[in-house]
Amino acid sequence: MAYWYNVSSGQVESDDNKSQGDDLMGPYDSQEEAANALQTARERTEKWDAEDKAWEEGRSED
Repeated sequence: MAYWYNVSSGQVESDDNKSQGDDLMGPYDSQEEAANALQTARERTEKWDAEDKAWEEGRSED
């Protein structure tokens, strides 16, 4: 079963009770992963931003 995080309600939903629409993040393999969806997204965005910054800085030194 897949799990989803509903950004509007702040609730974890399963395939059995999944809302329709664009308010869902997922699917995730567990309820815990879905519950941590916002934190995971924040960490990934920060990592990608740091990688982009490093790439831009390295590019300007060429």
